[in-house]
Amino acid sequence: MIDSIITTIQNQKAILVGLITQQQTEEQVEEYLDELAFLADTAGAESVKYFTQKLDHPNPVTFVGTGKLQEIREYMEEHEIGLVIFDDELSAKQIRNIEKELQVKILDRTSLILDIFAMRAQTAYAKTQVELAQYQYLLPRLTRMWTHLDRQRGGGALMRGVGETQLETDRRIVLDKISDLKNQLKSIDKQMVVQRKNRGKMVRVALVGYTNVGKSTMMNMLSKSEVFAENKLFATLDTTVRKVIIDNLPFLLSDTVGFIRKLPTHLVESFKSTLDEVREADLLIHVVDISHPNFAEQIEIVEKTLLEIDGEEKPTILVFNKIDAFSYVKKDEFDLTPSTRANLSLDDLRKTWMAKMQNNCIFISAKNKTNIEELKEMLYNKVKEIHIERYPYNDFLFQKYDEDVDTE
Repeated sequence: MIDSIITTIQNQKAILVGLITQQQTEEQVEEYLDELAFLADTAGAESVKYFTQKLDHPNPVTFVGTGKLQEIREYMEEHEIGLVIFDDELSAKQIRNIEKELQVKILDRTSLILDIFAMRAQTAYAKTQVELAQYQYLLPRLTRMWTHLDRQRGGGALMRGVGETQLETDRRIVLDKISDLKNQLKSIDKQMVVQRKNRGKMVRVALVGYTNVGKSTMMNMLSKSEVFAENKLFATLDTTVRKVIIDNLPFLLSDTVGFIRKLPTHLVESFKSTLDEVREADLLIHVVDISHPNFAEQIEIVEKTLLEIDGEEKPTILVFNKIDAFSYVKKDEFDLTPSTRANLSLDDLRKTWMAKMQNNCIFISAKNKTNIEELKEMLYNKVKEIHIERYPYNDFLFQKYDEDVDTE
């Protein structure tokens, strides 16, 4: 792992910075910064203040304007803060100039997510994927980070060819490392392909969704296993597969890494092989946190990510989780302003989404086990359809089983 890029930020106070642009409204930026604060908390840092600025586009030199940068510096000096996190990915030039002005550690959203992934990776596979993403992130930023690579390869100046600069040497080191990591992942991928083939032709179901929506809790509930679940972002990195049996019907259920807005491209690329479970699944369970104020946007982000990994065409059950935490503000009958998501009741949303998704939508609480039997019945019927389509000669077995159940 590259320790020097992903600096430990535990127990540090941090300032968060975002831009209000034509693409991002003030309300959206506030929500994005709230999520960035959750990311920082997951990494162990404490967010103490948000700074925002309205600009047509990010300043190519310092991201925000020089006046805003000075305002941030004065606040940091007054409150002894040593970390600033920006909600968008910064270029090497921007990081260098901001660090020069503020004289503190600078992180962007991408490096923070990489930090969390590095902390969460447990298996050799996940660690290799994260390390590859780290080096890919590092490559265009070598101008400010080359001194950290000395220990990656011995020899110092002796390793350089005639006239080769330190930057060129480090670029070669990083490119070699990326190539080596890709080869390691190919080797592990071959092993995983064999593992998936050894599972036979059982129906495969994959849990997908935004991060921290309750996928691992659902996995534990349906498979009666103990998959790690925590109220943190990216609690699960490694794909977990369990055999589940509902009534007489066995199938494989997999829990995958959660998605997030502005997910670094390097991570999507590195984890595509992990998401093979999604690509090869026969059925997706898209879990949504109905209590989140912008759950509809989260649905769009997940669907966009599925499109990137060729998983958007699969049959999908939309499961709205956390109805126990749902709340809304009922409008006054004399309030004639248009209703927003915050004014819609759970019944309103249920009617809307169930009409849209027909019989592929359900509202549950995995925590309180509300409507879980209904979910199992829906899942059973969907898996049975796929199973019968794959093995038509088994249809009579299901018919006999259903008849026996009805007579009990």
